Amino acid sequence: MSCKVRLMEDGSLDEEPLTLKEIAYQKLCNNLDIISGYTESGQRTLNAGIVLTNEICDAFLENYQRFHRPLDDRVINLFSDTRRTSLKIVNLRYSTLSSLGLETLMRHKLFALSMWYCDKITVNSHHLLAHYGDSLRSLELGISSHLLQNAEPNEKEPVDFQLTCPHLRRLVLNGVVMHHRLQFAHLQDLSHLDLTSCVLANFSLEALVMLPNLHTLILFNVWPIANQLHAICCLRRLCTLDISISSSGNGHGTYDLPDQTLEMLMDNLRYLTHLDISGTNLAGNGVATKESTNTNTKTEQHFGPTDIPGLASRTQRPLQFLGLYHTAHWACKRHDIPALEVAGDANEQQILTAARYYHDRPVLLTRVLNDLYHLFRFENCKDIHTALDVVLCAMDRHLKFKHMQISGSATLFYIVKGRDRSKFGTLLRNHIIRTLLNGMEMHLTDDTMLRNGYLTLTQFHMPVDVLFEYERLIKILLHGVSKTEQEGFVQRIAIYLLNTLACQVDGRQKLFLGELGVVSTMLTLIKDRLTRSVFDDVMEVAWSTMWNVTDETAINCKRFLDGRGMEYFLKCLNTFPDRDELLRNMMGLLGNVAEVKWLRPKLMTQEFIEVFARLLDSLSDGIEVGHQSGRLANDNANHLRFQVSYNAAGVLAHIASDGADAWTIKSPTRQHVLERMVAAIQRWNIKSERNINYRSFEPILSLVRCYETPQCQHWAVWALANLTQVYPDKYCQLVEQENGIQILTELIEHESPYCEIKRIARLVIEQCDLGMERMVEG
Repeated sequence: MSCKVRLMEDGSLDEEPLTLKEIAYQKLCNNLDIISGYTESGQRTLNAGIVLTNEICDAFLENYQRFHRPLDDRVINLFSDTRRTSLKIVNLRYSTLSSLGLETLMRHKLFALSMWYCDKITVNSHHLLAHYGDSLRSLELGISSHLLQNAEPNEKEPVDFQLTCPHLRRLVLNGVVMHHRLQFAHLQDLSHLDLTSCVLANFSLEALVMLPNLHTLILFNVWPIANQLHAICCLRRLCTLDISISSSGNGHGTYDLPDQTLEMLMDNLRYLTHLDISGTNLAGNGVATKESTNTNTKTEQHFGPTDIPGLASRTQRPLQFLGLYHTAHWACKRHDIPALEVAGDANEQQILTAARYYHDRPVLLTRVLNDLYHLFRFENCKDIHTALDVVLCAMDRHLKFKHMQISGSATLFYIVKGRDRSKFGTLLRNHIIRTLLNGMEMHLTDDTMLRNGYLTLTQFHMPVDVLFEYERLIKILLHGVSKTEQEGFVQRIAIYLLNTLACQVDGRQKLFLGELGVVSTMLTLIKDRLTRSVFDDVMEVAWSTMWNVTDETAINCKRFLDGRGMEYFLKCLNTFPDRDELLRNMMGLLGNVAEVKWLRPKLMTQEFIEVFARLLDSLSDGIEVGHQSGRLANDNANHLRFQVSYNAAGVLAHIASDGADAWTIKSPTRQHVLERMVAAIQRWNIKSERNINYRSFEPILSLVRCYETPQCQHWAVWALANLTQVYPDKYCQLVEQENGIQILTELIEHESPYCEIKRIARLVIEQCDLGMERMVEG
């Protein structure tokens, strides 16, 4: 377990900040050109004159992986010169290095080597142990590290190898088929042996009897083992024994005489402090059998009471740890258990203990995370910081295990949902988000994983909390929008998040959205629904998303037009004429397009201009009101129709601002359209609220200076007046910042604008003056 999550004095959760040394390594990992260049073959090579000590080299490899960089042969080549670099402790996880890269590392005469999920390493490389294993004190070959086994999971033929590492003190093998000729007697220093999921076949544990220092033996998921128990009993110095099973199916973990078997182990292994019998029936049914060596009465008289008969001899000297996770007859729920710490699923403490001990057993750990999930969903978890640490550690360590990522992400949702956002420090919040994105990216085709991840992300503040991973999140959201079930929940929540992000980011990020294909993806969704004559929230949000990504981003407006966007606009208008929200979003988007001078000629067609002119009158289409709910519906409809009318006028004002020569159609005439536009403006309520967010008034202020066409000025000053009247705190300041007061003053002094325009311009200036007074008083 990482033990990074801390409960702070103020009740918040966070992680310890990076040390200065860690920050230095992070910068180095992100800027390898500082110390290296490239060979002709594309390999990294140290620059001349640079020598890296062992401390730096070991820490560099650790941090390079920690900061999520792919560790491959190209980077490993930095250590090809053993005179200028020195490695002693190498831990590889999810590395793509090959046999060549591994040899580069092992030529350093390593002290410790650990490999997990390094699936490019094959059994063809096992000879490297013979050549370079003499210096090794610790060797760990975890899941998907096939140095001593065939990569094919159903291949049970053992690889003929010997452990030519005479000074090993710690050996971890996972899933290796042990052949009967394998020797251990020469490993006199070996103290820790982990044979998780290994196949013993004809191999006998008697080969371990001659190891004088062996104190830890892990035989997790090694079965059958009943015929090896007598050999285990001969390992008298054992302090830790694990004979647990992850699944009791097919009779695995079931012993004929469980109480006597466990009692036999206790009688022979008197130094035992840690015992794991999870998944087995060795804890019995809670009642001592008549066949037991001591009767139940004598046992209690001699040792004290216990609910696990085979451990009667340990009641006065309890084990430090006892694994009872998913044992038969729910042993972990019994009262008298002779152990200081128990891994099980009876309560929160047992579940968290199990998670801590089983951190490198992904299948079992997935079940533990499921238990945590149910604890958060249906009960209450008190030790939240430990639970959160457990979940993050599990998901980070076992990225490829889909079910673990699903369970972990579901648990994260309830952890995050159950606490105020302010209760998570920035470092921890970033860790949660990064871990979610890693899992979603790895299992992009699984809708459940995407759903869990998206739902958890909705609990954060968008886009502020995710800006540090903005680009990666956008790619994952685009996949959810375009590659998942149409009208499905995953697609709907993905497009909702995408729209939220598009709404509140700057121009650079809007450009990135366009480059990734957001506009074309939205148009594809709209085309699909037009083909099927289906209106849903996805179509509505698709138009809203394009409205957001085209804001002050001309190239995205062009992408919309090039993608047959105007064709889809007309089809939506005709197919769904009564959808006011849809119409509002479409016209907002076209308002952005109309702001781009070099794109406006594409809007100058009779069909488009007639549509825009007709939409000017949206607000005059009244609806009957019969009761309060009807009045609310009426208010909402009128609000939407006002925005449609406003945006239609904005589009026409920008088109008309290009002058009479640019009006290349005969009908409707420019003058007729301008008259209709002014008539629409005069119907609007200056206090109408708006569903829009202006980051700049530059397009509007450019129309204020359009003295050749006063009607365009009329729309522009009305827009400024409306915004400063309804949202003075935000927009009065923006008018000031963009020299709007001076521009409006010049308009008032100019002879061309008619009186109504000047009256509204004075309203804006007066409102901004009041805003300044409020700021001074405040």
